[in-house]
Amino acid sequence: MTENKATIVSYLAAVKENSGKTYNRIAQETGLTNVYVSQLLKRQAQLKPETALVLRQALPELTEYLVKEMMRPPMRSYEPSIIQDPTVYRLNEAVMHFGESIKDIINEEFGDGIMSAIDFFCSVDKVQGVDQKDRVVVTFDGKYLPHTEHKTEHMISRLGK
Repeated sequence: MTENKATIVSYLAAVKENSGKTYNRIAQETGLTNVYVSQLLKRQAQLKPETALVLRQALPELTEYLVKEMMRPPMRSYEPSIIQDPTVYRLNEAVMHFGESIKDIINEEFGDGIMSAIDFFCSVDKVQGVDQKDRVVVTFDGKYLPHTEHKTEHMISRLGK
């Protein structure tokens, strides 16, 4: 039975809903970050075999079929209208507003390079501010990747020619 991503995601959402567990609770039970748990259940990340067991323990309603689907390489995409959601729009706005300064500091501290979005961890936490109001903390934890000088002598495709 081959089903589209939206159908699989709706099944996964039902499994989470039926469990009564939050992303934080599932993350705690599996040793994953809360964002990664969400990514797995939205088919934005690939479930690894060694993680499948702990995820099934946390979400016993996960069927063998759903686990197999989750283990397939996902189509990492997003619905373009998501940017219209106020939460996503504000996150995008924050990155755009602070992005140039973040880039300057990365370059100053590390050199000419970028933060990986592949070797990357992300979490969302709730903390209480000094004013005793709830605050959102979004952590982006990515490996630093330096830009490389493009020399033909380093190109594998050019070696031996």
